[in-house]
Amino acid sequence: MGTRTNVERRTVLKAAGISAVALGVAATGCGGNDGTSADGNVTIRYSWWGAEERAKKINQSIALFEKKYPKIKVKTDFQDYPSFWEKFQTQAAGGNPPDVFQNAVGFLRKYDKRGVLLDLGPQIDAGNLSLDHFRAGVVKVGQVDGKQLGVPVGSNTMALVIDKKVYEKAGVDPTAGWTWDEYFKALKTIHDKTEVPGDTGYFSIMYLYDLYLRQNGKAFFTKDGLGFEQSDLTEWWTDGYGRVKAGIVTSPKVVAQDTPKSSLSAGHGASEFTWDNFTVRYTAEGTSDYGLAPIPTTDGKDTGQYLASLMLSGSARTKHPKEVAQFIDFMVHDPAVGKIMGYDRGILATTDQYDAFKPTDVVQKEIAQYEVDTAKAGVLGTITPHPSGADTAESAFLRIGGDMALGKTKVADAVKQFFSEAQAAFSA
Repeated sequence: MGTRTNVERRTVLKAAGISAVALGVAATGCGGNDGTSADGNVTIRYSWWGAEERAKKINQSIALFEKKYPKIKVKTDFQDYPSFWEKFQTQAAGGNPPDVFQNAVGFLRKYDKRGVLLDLGPQIDAGNLSLDHFRAGVVKVGQVDGKQLGVPVGSNTMALVIDKKVYEKAGVDPTAGWTWDEYFKALKTIHDKTEVPGDTGYFSIMYLYDLYLRQNGKAFFTKDGLGFEQSDLTEWWTDGYGRVKAGIVTSPKVVAQDTPKSSLSAGHGASEFTWDNFTVRYTAEGTSDYGLAPIPTTDGKDTGQYLASLMLSGSARTKHPKEVAQFIDFMVHDPAVGKIMGYDRGILATTDQYDAFKPTDVVQKEIAQYEVDTAKAGVLGTITPHPSGADTAESAFLRIGGDMALGKTKVADAVKQFFSEAQAAFSA
């Protein structure tokens, strides 16, 4: 794109306050030269966030690209998520963002509003970038108001990651179509039979609440703001606070103490809502067996799910839109790149790469099967529009929800504070 109470999500959103600083009007100048040498070679800058393992895979992929396009050189730069957006914002404000960069849906309208993002439509029309062979519904994630502002590299959807051993000990067997009432009953059963909280903190996950709202005919966002009322959030957070106090949901104090692990992999919670491709982290961190369970429903069928995505975007300031398009095209279609990247950024977005990569470990096989099963169930819808300021609103939702769960603020005051901060973010 792409966005949970696990440590990665908390770290991600801790930085969203940084990205809330208004860029103002984008500068009209472009720093440095145009990246073209006397012999016709072109250099483009590519930036992304992620760990060393992702960087290793991306650099291997770039080597293949430069072999196919010897006159295009790619200068790379990567940081962790908070540092990436802090640096990107500074670059964008100075009129010198990278030519191509990793992006997510929560930032599309924000940076389109500031004139930062390249509309890739003309490059698609010119044949430098193909949108053929993408998995169903994925391409739309990068579209805003008729413009193609990002091209997905991988897709994912929300899931419930469970500690299989704890669930089995409690005798809980989640099945497709189970309801929220059944889910909450299961949390209590798990706690009563194992003394482990059933969930690590569902109530402050914006993307999960979005699914719940979608199941009930609403949504977290509209293209301009919030798609729900204060009374809706009051009910949701009151419910969550009650379960924390009852010990059924992990205390936010424990969640903080478990950092950098998640409370699920630390053994202080039996389940956690997150993106399906994040399942690999629990296996790496914990000592139990972890798996994917269905999203609870309101009506026994509709989960409200959709495909989200990490994506590649270009800079409106680039002097090399053709080369940027060629680079993106290669990175999303080339089968060899798919084999290298695997599911690092989600289930591979194009059929070219999806068919080329054959997962061998149990976890990645389960992730792939989960998305196949979800698609077959016919529950996937279109992603909710994200207004400019969505990233800041998501950060506020997590932070204020955590304060509410700790009893630092009353539910009514927390709800008012969130709506106030969200509205300020949308109008910035």
